[in-house]
Amino acid sequence: MGRLKQAPSRFVAAPGRLGSAPQSEAERSRQRRIQSPWRNWYNTARWKDLRWDVLESALFTCGRCGHLEGDTSKLVADHIIPHRGDEGRFWDRSNLQCLCKGCHDRVKQAEERRGLHG
Repeated sequence: MGRLKQAPSRFVAAPGRLGSAPQSEAERSRQRRIQSPWRNWYNTARWKDLRWDVLESALFTCGRCGHLEGDTSKLVADHIIPHRGDEGRFWDRSNLQCLCKGCHDRVKQAEERRGLHG
């Protein structure tokens, strides 16, 4: 009995509708910085000092759930009212709170997507 041949694929790669997706996390970050130049503010010494002040003032405790977190990489200095590129609002210390990553990444961002803040 002869060997069966594989049928050619009928599927053709469709071009992306929204442009090409970044190939790596580094490329994704680069594209975001180009589209939103204010993202560079997060890399400044000024922001790092301000973030630390927010975390320290809150005694490294989430302002939402009350979780005390010893690992500061799991804490976020969150803008209570989203700054959306407004430099004054970005640097306004009274607009910042300490949140754990869980509350920030799930609860707070879900609220923002629903339009409950800002």
